[in-house]
Amino acid sequence: MAAAVDTGGESRGPRGKKKGRKKKGSPWIDMTPMVDVAFLLLTFFVLTTTLSTPTTMPVVVPPKMTEKEKEEHQEKIQASKVLHLIVDEDDKIYWYQASEEELKEGNIELNQTDFSKNGLRKVLLQVRKKVEEKWGPNQMVVLIKVTDKAKYKNFVDVLDEMNVVEQRKYMLVEPEPEEIEMVEEYKAKLRGES
Repeated sequence: MAAAVDTGGESRGPRGKKKGRKKKGSPWIDMTPMVDVAFLLLTFFVLTTTLSTPTTMPVVVPPKMTEKEKEEHQEKIQASKVLHLIVDEDDKIYWYQASEEELKEGNIELNQTDFSKNGLRKVLLQVRKKVEEKWGPNQMVVLIKVTDKAKYKNFVDVLDEMNVVEQRKYMLVEPEPEEIEMVEEYKAKLRGES
């Protein structure tokens, strides 16, 4: 079966009678090969294109454990090996090194950094160097704590920085209420409030 294109009928005069001119043949175009070519091209491009696969960031998640199992398997880590990162709003990261006891007492020196050239990466490398001098290689542990006000992009940026500086020991944990209060006090001090 072939498709054809009709370009019009016979020409007639004003009273509906045929004119005396010689009848021209109307052109006939077979559309079947064009449809075949279109389907052939469509099939070719569908079969030869590579479908993009979504890229994801691998995050190793430990298996579920009961509280008793956690206590049995939990090893005590020296406070000087641990770097605490608190990711907050406005692309700011607050960091400190201290034990839980010092946190509860409030004797902590809180520092602020960001994602600039001399920001988080520089902090990670400096603290790692200090830890390696005291404890040896691959001893630093980073605790990443994201507040409710932080953007998801900032969380991903922190994980990217961990990959860039090849920091293998890090954990994602909830910030303690004392830490959130400490960050708010630090921000108030920077704004000049009491």
